[in-house]
Order: sequence, then C-alpha cells, then structure tokens
Amino acid sequence: MGLFHNLKAKLGPAREKVSGLAQQHGEKIQHGIDRAAHAVDERTKGKYSDKIQSGTGKAKGAMDRLAHKHDTGRGEGTGTPPGAPPPA
Repeated sequence: MGLFHNLKAKLGPAREKVSGLAQQHGEKIQHGIDRAAHAVDERTKGKYSDKIQSGTGKAKGAMDRLAHKHDTGRGEGTGTPPGAPPPA
C-alpha cells in the first residue's frame, strides 16, 4: 500500500466519528457559527459584513456536507436503484 492508502485507512474511523458528532450536534455548531459571525461583525462595525456572511455560509455548507456525507456520497447517487421503465 502507498502512503495515501495508509493515511486514508488510519483516518477513516476519525472521519466517521466527526461525521456522527456533526450530525448529533449540528444545531449547536450552526448556532456557534452564527454567534461568532455576529461578534466579528460588531467588532468590525459592519465593514466586512459581506465577507463574514460569505464565510459563514461556506462554513455551514461544509458542516452540512460533513454531517450528511452518507446521504449523497461522492456523486454515487442516493443508494436506491432507479425504478423499471413503464411498459410500452
């Protein structure tokens, strides 16, 4: 096995644990992201509001992808095969 495969095998269990924690505590994480964004926006007096909102959206999106990685996978579909075509 190459270095990449060894690393991937060792990080697999950690990735599963982080994904489970993100699913379990998703609301708390998103609330924390919002609070941090609000605090930074106040301290900068709104000067960087657009950049803060953009970063907040990206952070929430990354957290959602991590929490729901089993739902979509890597573009492999939803896990259910398509139905049979209707009779002609």
